[in-house]
Amino acid sequence: MNSLKQAVQTYANHDGLVITPLPGLSMMSVETPAGDLQSVYKPLVCLVLQGAKRMVVGHQSRVVAAGESAIVSADMPVVGRIVQASPSEPYLAVAIDLDRRILRELTAHMGSVRTQRPSEMQTLFAEDTEAELIDCASRLMKLLDRPESEPLLRPGIMQELHYWLLSGPHGNALREIADPDSYASRLAAAIEILRANYTSRVPVEQLATEAGMSLSSFHKHFKQMTSLTPGQYQQRLRLIEARRLMLDEGVTASNAAFEVGYESVSQFTREYGRLFKSPPKRDALRLQKTIGAASRSAAPPRRIGA
Repeated sequence: MNSLKQAVQTYANHDGLVITPLPGLSMMSVETPAGDLQSVYKPLVCLVLQGAKRMVVGHQSRVVAAGESAIVSADMPVVGRIVQASPSEPYLAVAIDLDRRILRELTAHMGSVRTQRPSEMQTLFAEDTEAELIDCASRLMKLLDRPESEPLLRPGIMQELHYWLLSGPHGNALREIADPDSYASRLAAAIEILRANYTSRVPVEQLATEAGMSLSSFHKHFKQMTSLTPGQYQQRLRLIEARRLMLDEGVTASNAAFEVGYESVSQFTREYGRLFKSPPKRDALRLQKTIGAASRSAAPPRRIGA
């Protein structure tokens, strides 16, 4: 794990999240905890290498510490908070997106398991990180310095990584998102529509049809999995994207509201304040000051894969 930790410190040489050019690979280095971070995750595995992070996914909450991995098995709103980090020992983590296609192919070879009842659906798991996962993550990191080898080597590494996850203690839950008849897989199809069309009104009837469920059954199972109604899920997507537009692209609060699908700036301001505990403009200014202070004290960020 030490070599993987050193690799992350080399590439993520500034505070915050680093999205690499390698599909589905990101990393994070945080020296100073800065409160809750609202995100919407795709299915992924996150290897915590140093420090600790609390994750709230749906009705579940876990603190994932160094030497452990978190698995998010569905497209879920996540509240994350770094709870252990310092300039001398920053929080370090590597995240790798999971591929449903690979899971389906491997599950077909490895054999299926019984389908979980809706009440058993879980979307957040934590486990000790096995040596095989560290090895796969290390080899993916090495491809950043050899981008010409990525098309040949990445597919095999990703297949191996998914195999070890399916062979692990939470393999049954991961098989759920690979089984087209499972509740998790059917709900995932509906969530994909919401994510692709979050700026527009999406009829719940369309989502229920996509999931192959009655309207009442869809509402029940969607909330069991996500802890939100479909409308609340779409609202969360809009607000998180609006915050990104203000922070990353300098868009004004009113323009961000319209870009993500709001027709009323006052409604946007109310809902934004409920989620982020601060009005949009004030929240964006606070975050910009925090990021600016961190970047002034850090080395200039390196473009990963350059």
